[in-house]
Amino acid sequence: MSRGFVKEDDQEEIPMVTPRADLPEGVTNYVTQAGMNELLAEKQMLIDEKGRLGGSMENEKRIALNHINAKLQQLDHRIATARVMKLHEQALDEIRFGAMIKLEIEAKNRIQTFQIVGVDEANISKGKIAFTSPLAKALINKKIGDKAILKRDQEDLVFKIIDIAYPPH
Repeated sequence: MSRGFVKEDDQEEIPMVTPRADLPEGVTNYVTQAGMNELLAEKQMLIDEKGRLGGSMENEKRIALNHINAKLQQLDHRIATARVMKLHEQALDEIRFGAMIKLEIEAKNRIQTFQIVGVDEANISKGKIAFTSPLAKALINKKIGDKAILKRDQEDLVFKIIDIAYPPH
């Protein structure tokens, strides 16, 4: 049937869903166990929200259901492609995925702590940076005492690695 014979009220709205954190094409979706637990909890929350919508399909409920289903589809893809890293199996004296790193920012003479995590786990306010970020890439494979340089347009930032730790499994 051509689109000309479809009533406008019958047109299903395509839900606008905010995309998940960027994961470049071809890059493995590494996550910590805590990150996988967060993804699974988010999925359960969406399933519970979907269940609370009830059986009647008024327009608003149908739109809400479509929105939840679209979010679940994105989330299911992330969960299906996730590869949980076993942090205790890494070289513990080097910065790798999952490492918690204490750094001195030399120009500012300030200490900061970051953990390198998956893209869905990243939250700078909690000190968690994605393994795909420029800072994480500059830190990977460094050891205590090494310096990492983050190239920037104005001035490069130099970080001295003070400590490396991995959370218990």
